[in-house]
Amino acid sequence: MIKGDGIGPEIIEQAVRVLDCTAGKFGFTMNYVPMDLGGCSIDKYGVPLTDDTIAQAKTCDAVLMGSIGGDPKTSPWYRLDPKKRPEAGLLGIRKALGLFANLRFSVLYDDLMDACPLREDIAREGIDFVILRELTGGLYFGEKKTETVGGEEVATDVLSYSESEIRRIAVKAFDSAMLRRKKLTLVDKANVLESSRLWRKVVGEMAKDYPEVDVDYMYVDNAAMQLVRRPSQFDVVLTENMFGDILSDEASMVVGSIGMQPSASLAEGSFGLYEPSHGSAPDIAGQDRANPLATILSAACMLRYSLGEEEAACAVERAVMDVLKLFRTPDLKSENDNTAVVGTARMGECVAEAVRNQK
Repeated sequence: MIKGDGIGPEIIEQAVRVLDCTAGKFGFTMNYVPMDLGGCSIDKYGVPLTDDTIAQAKTCDAVLMGSIGGDPKTSPWYRLDPKKRPEAGLLGIRKALGLFANLRFSVLYDDLMDACPLREDIAREGIDFVILRELTGGLYFGEKKTETVGGEEVATDVLSYSESEIRRIAVKAFDSAMLRRKKLTLVDKANVLESSRLWRKVVGEMAKDYPEVDVDYMYVDNAAMQLVRRPSQFDVVLTENMFGDILSDEASMVVGSIGMQPSASLAEGSFGLYEPSHGSAPDIAGQDRANPLATILSAACMLRYSLGEEEAACAVERAVMDVLKLFRTPDLKSENDNTAVVGTARMGECVAEAVRNQK
């Protein structure tokens, strides 16, 4: 359990509240091992990620994390070398734990239709898709350098992918599609990038092993447009690291709020790290205003993918849907609904009660 920075401790507290209630209802026990990552680790140990945190995480069945980082304009963490900043710890733990596949789920709940920024006729078509983002390769992990050439600074970031890196996340994407509506969209920039052409080649070859899955290909600029033009067309979206980083944030706003988007980062087997897609929101930290639902839904994903508790995961997701009929955190409130505005703690309490009261 990594509480993290900013609103992280508040939202993790509510996820734990819901998990403990769910565990009691379904007859299992949750054991939490507290660990530090990000800014709080810098304050304690001088680095965003310690070897001890990595070692402890490897002994667990899964990692549940809040959010890390602070305000780049004011936090002393961002006066450090980039390799010692909070986000470096996040990249480091992904690499150390082999978390190569990030799943971000975008679902527009019926009771949040008013929060969707798209036209009503578009929203009413339904939005329910998952983005699978490759997480340990590409530009973010490639060779980086800044040098002086011809009297001026030149910065270089290398984008590279191997066939095996593409294949292992494509397997998870095809398997996910088989469990959903059997449609897979590969998002790339194959008209420009050599790496994207390799993605198309590998995915095209693998498609032969999944004849039931309808595979199509889309350039990333078109995909960004289609996410707001007709998001109902998407089921499983597979893409590389940077494209996935950008598109998944766009997708979070299509469904009303980034505060509603859970995230799962998976390794080989059942191990995974689960966190909300949003940041640490230091401007509202400690004010009981943060939306804990993305973290609670991430905990539901953890129950499903790492802990093998499918029934419990479904109970948490149903509880969230039930609660949204009556309550909203400030980020979800619109002028057209009659729900009550509640704070972080009360929202977590409501979800736990809804789990407890399910028949």
